Amino acid sequence: MIKELIILGSTGSIGKSTLNVIRKNKNKFKIKLLSTNNNINKVYSQAIEFKVKNVLIANKNNYQKFKNNFKRKNINVYFNINDAFKKYKKKIFCSINAISGIEGLEPTLQIIKYSKNIALANKESIICGWNFISKELKKNNTNFIPLDSEHFSIWTMLKNENLQNVKKIYLTASGGPFLSKNLSQIYNIKAKYALKHPNWSMGKKISIDSATMMNKIFEVIEAVKIFDLSIKKFDILIHPKSYVHAIVHFKTGLTKFLAHDTTMQIPIINSLHLKNEKFQFNNKNFNFYKLNGENFINTDIKKFPLLNILKKNFINTYFETILITINDELVKKYLHNKISYISLHKILLKLIKKPYFTKYYKSSPNNINDIKIMVKITTDYLNNYLELNEY
Repeated sequence: MIKELIILGSTGSIGKSTLNVIRKNKNKFKIKLLSTNNNINKVYSQAIEFKVKNVLIANKNNYQKFKNNFKRKNINVYFNINDAFKKYKKKIFCSINAISGIEGLEPTLQIIKYSKNIALANKESIICGWNFISKELKKNNTNFIPLDSEHFSIWTMLKNENLQNVKKIYLTASGGPFLSKNLSQIYNIKAKYALKHPNWSMGKKISIDSATMMNKIFEVIEAVKIFDLSIKKFDILIHPKSYVHAIVHFKTGLTKFLAHDTTMQIPIINSLHLKNEKFQFNNKNFNFYKLNGENFINTDIKKFPLLNILKKNFINTYFETILITINDELVKKYLHNKISYISLHKILLKLIKKPYFTKYYKSSPNNINDIKIMVKITTDYLNNYLELNEY
C-alpha cells in the first residue's frame, strides 16, 4: 500500500533528506503536500519532480509570488494548512515537520488532526509547546515520532521497556568544530569557521548551536518532555565520531546504545516503516571497525559555558520560549557579524538572569498566542539591550 505523506519545511536540510529517502522509494510513498516559507523556486521544482499537487507557502508575500509565477502549472497553492485539507476525508499516513525555529509550533498543532503519525524534527515546537502538542496528539489519536537522531535512538531503545528501570540516558555530542580549542582561543572566531561541523551537513543555525553546545542543551530539554523523565536522568557525553547517538543504562545492569552513520536519512526511513515492515536503507554491510576506539569524553563547562543553563528549572514555563528566542536572535546577529562568538555566550547567560525575564519563570503560557507574545517581548528587549550596550 502506498503511504501518503506531508512534508513541512521541504526546502530545508531535514526536508531535503526526507525527499532523498522518498526519491529512492517512489513506489512506496505519495506526497500530498510540500511547504516552505521563502524558497518558492525550490519547492516548485520539488513539486514537479515528485508530482505533488498541493503546496503551502507560509509567507504571505511569497504565497502571492508563487500564485503569480506558477499559476498555470496545475499546482494548488495554499497559505493555510486547514484550507489545504478541509475537504480531505481520511488521515494522512505521516506528516514530517522539518520547519526550523519556533515558527514550526503552529503548523505542528494544525497538522496533527490530519495525520495518523507525525514525525517531528522541530525541537523548538517540543521545547516551547509540548503541553499543547501532547494534548492534540491524544485528542486526535495521532502517534508521535521524534525525528532528531538522538531522540529517535532513545525512543527506539525504550520501546517495550519499563521507564522506571531507566537509570541514566546519555545524549552524545560531537563537540563541534572547536572541541580541541579552549574558549579563550576562539573569542572572536568568524562564523564561517563555526559552520564547519566535522561530521554532519546541517543548516547554519543548527551548526552554530552545535559549536556552542546549545543544540545539545535543547535536546536534553526536549528529551525531558518527550519521555517524561527527570532531568537528573539525562547527561551529555562528547563523542567526536558521532556514530553512537544515545546510550540508555538500566537499573537491571543492562546498557543499550544505538549507532548509525551520520545521515538523517536513517532515522527518517525508519520512522516511515513502523510495523516491522521489510525494507532496506542500503546494501552496505555493517562496519565493525567503526566501533574500535570509540572515544567518550565528559563535557567541560569551561569550554562550553552555556551548559550552565541545564541547572535551571525550565519545566513548562516561559523560560523555554525566552531562552530559544534570545539564542535565535543572537545566532542571527553572529552570522551577520554583528556580535562576536564570545558575546553570543555572555549576552545569553546574562540576559536569562535579568529580573525583566526571571519574573516570567514561575508562569506558563496558556496557548500559542501567549508564546507569540513572549517571543515579541523578548526580541524587543534584546534589540534595545544591544543598542544600549556595545559587544
